[in-house]
Amino acid sequence: MAAPVSSDHLLRPLLVRAVAQALMAIFYEKQYADKVIEAALRANPKAGSRDRAFIAETTYEVVRYFRLYTELLGKTPQFEPDFWALVGIHFLVRPGETEAVTLPEWREFQQLDPEQIRQRAAELRTVRKFRESIPDWLDALGEQELPGQWDATLAALNQPARVVLRTNRLKTERAKLQAALHDEGVETTLVGEGDALLLTRRQNIFQTQAFKAGLFEMQDASSQLVAAFLAPKPGMRVVDACAGGGGKTLHLAALLENRGSIIALDTVAWKLDELRNRARRAGASNIEPRPIESRKTVKRLYGSADRLLLDVPCSGLGVLRRNPDAKWKLTTAQITQLRNTQQEILQAYSPITKPGGHMVYATCSVLPSENEAQVARFLESPVGKDFTLLAEQRILPQDNGFDGFYMARLGRG
Repeated sequence: MAAPVSSDHLLRPLLVRAVAQALMAIFYEKQYADKVIEAALRANPKAGSRDRAFIAETTYEVVRYFRLYTELLGKTPQFEPDFWALVGIHFLVRPGETEAVTLPEWREFQQLDPEQIRQRAAELRTVRKFRESIPDWLDALGEQELPGQWDATLAALNQPARVVLRTNRLKTERAKLQAALHDEGVETTLVGEGDALLLTRRQNIFQTQAFKAGLFEMQDASSQLVAAFLAPKPGMRVVDACAGGGGKTLHLAALLENRGSIIALDTVAWKLDELRNRARRAGASNIEPRPIESRKTVKRLYGSADRLLLDVPCSGLGVLRRNPDAKWKLTTAQITQLRNTQQEILQAYSPITKPGGHMVYATCSVLPSENEAQVARFLESPVGKDFTLLAEQRILPQDNGFDGFYMARLGRG
């Protein structure tokens, strides 16, 4: 083993305290990790870019490997010093690191025996549920639904998410955007044949003039495939029935070249307010946000859409690299309820598609029970008899290094 290196340049009390407090908020106050990290960074406004990166990345990594680190700690963490210890364990056994680290001689680390912890970590990593740090029930479910692929899927989901931008065709072209970002010190590489650009390193892109001018949105490469899979054409009437904050809605507007119309539906009104703001920045003028106030809102649209997008609520297991805390919040009961909701949406919203029109059902889950099985069940139902499966695509996170997604395009006869 290489000679131990000091972690003094990494671990500073103020930063470790920020991480420990963030972890307490995530695990004991049940707050969402991304919101907690945003709050932690706001609470440390004088922190430089390296310190801010330390807080965000260390928090995410401990959340990602919480089960493994808790097992190495030997108890369930309850108090702030316990979470300091988890941070220490992380730097002793960080995945992918080959250099041994010596921890500072802090009170919070005195209980940690580095040699014993590393030996125990090597033993635990021979067991998948510890190595990939997931609950027993989720490991069993994934093995059942993705036999032969679950190991690779989990390993990919534990890799940090890459930052991908979607070029806004309403205002620029990909090559021009890449050049404009380069001029602002942001380097990117091309992804695929569409509108995606991959950041070569993490940095704050929301302060760039390119972002303020509406030249791009942040959107994973897999997610960018969904709107294109719907194959909208300028002049069509499109309904995005689960629009949320509108990432795919904005992409649809660009593909329609601001012609035709998009009705963006959602049950949560504030998300549509966010969409309005994003649409203004993007220069998308053909979007009509419409809150779902009752079933009548949906029924009034029956038979009216050339294209219908159902980007339904799901377990989010395809995007765990972005939301690693989700695996600690999910339960089997919630997944069952999500499957019921998905089928209810298919049954109630699919008639929005006009005869001869197309519908896309999409999730960011890797589970066939939320994907192929839902489409098959729908097609066997009385409502589904009017539809035919035209194409489907499943993307696992190990396929190309981006998020896991599923999409199925169905035509109404």
